[in-house]
Amino acid sequence: MKFRYAMVCSSNQNRSMEAHSLFKREGFDVSSYGTGQHVKLPGPSLREPNVYDFGTPYKHMFDDLRRKDPDLYKRNGILPMLKRNLAVKSAPQRWQENAADGSFDVVLTFEEKVFDMVIEDLHNRNHVLMKPVLVINLEVKDNHEEAAIGARLALLLCQEVPLNCCILLLCAA
Repeated sequence: MKFRYAMVCSSNQNRSMEAHSLFKREGFDVSSYGTGQHVKLPGPSLREPNVYDFGTPYKHMFDDLRRKDPDLYKRNGILPMLKRNLAVKSAPQRWQENAADGSFDVVLTFEEKVFDMVIEDLHNRNHVLMKPVLVINLEVKDNHEEAAIGARLALLLCQEVPLNCCILLLCAA
């Protein structure tokens, strides 16, 4: 049985995309999303983030930041991150607008408030299929190093999910 996976963080930039990239390389059926109102990337100061709408192509963000200050955004890892994202999909997507993508078997979030938003959204959806979904939160700091560790931990966990589900099915039979 092949499961569908969704990776969800706030802006669909770092944590969810690191996991999406890894899961895709490993052959998983995976999508990724953010739950925020906008996509936010670090700017020259904490009070000056770069804000984009969901659906803005990663290429546009990459070109915009490279034009603004290529040294800063290369040094803080944002340009390499956007380059990775470009290789995975064209633009960040918002979880609350993903109903047309179909249902998922496993949803991984990387922050408690994102988990809460996913649960609330699932609760408010029109439940046509009445299909169960496993939602798991892994608390992962939003930096490049922690995102890479979190993605590997998520992969290890999800590699065990099919085995555990088979054991449950065998026990129930």
